[in-house]
Amino acid sequence: SGEELAAVLQFRLKRLEAMRDASARLVNRNRLGRDVFARGMPEMVIIEKRNSFSASLYDLLTAYAQQRQRQAINNVTIARRAVWSLKDAREVLARLIGAVGDWTVLDSFLIEYLAAPEEKRTAMASSFAATLEMVREGKLEVRQDQVFAPIYLRSRAQGAKAVEVVS
Repeated sequence: SGEELAAVLQFRLKRLEAMRDASARLVNRNRLGRDVFARGMPEMVIIEKRNSFSASLYDLLTAYAQQRQRQAINNVTIARRAVWSLKDAREVLARLIGAVGDWTVLDSFLIEYLAAPEEKRTAMASSFAATLEMVREGKLEVRQDQVFAPIYLRSRAQGAKAVEVVS
């Protein structure tokens, strides 16, 4: 009926009017930052941090070692040592033995051929081994007066001449 339709239409119009009022209130209300301002920023709480470290000497050395290992170069090159070979020592002794007249200390042979003091050990070892080989072959005579005393050398041929002269 017409009355019912009018009542439904009136209800809808009131509802529409209520919606418009609510939307007008929302649009026209005070806005934060334009009409209304919030209270100032809250003050920051200052927190003082104090670092205190406690480490033993072992801890410090361990940390240092770890840092050094990270930065260390991984390529290791071992310097080549200058070593006299037995052949070299034998050649030097064979050349010098002919120029020596009588008993001569083994060290005196080596002083002329040493380029650096670091070579003394290897030169002594190689020369002594070469000397023993030449004694075994009958080319040299070796003499040592005491333990740890200098080692004396002379040619076997010169030893034979000395024996002949004495006889």
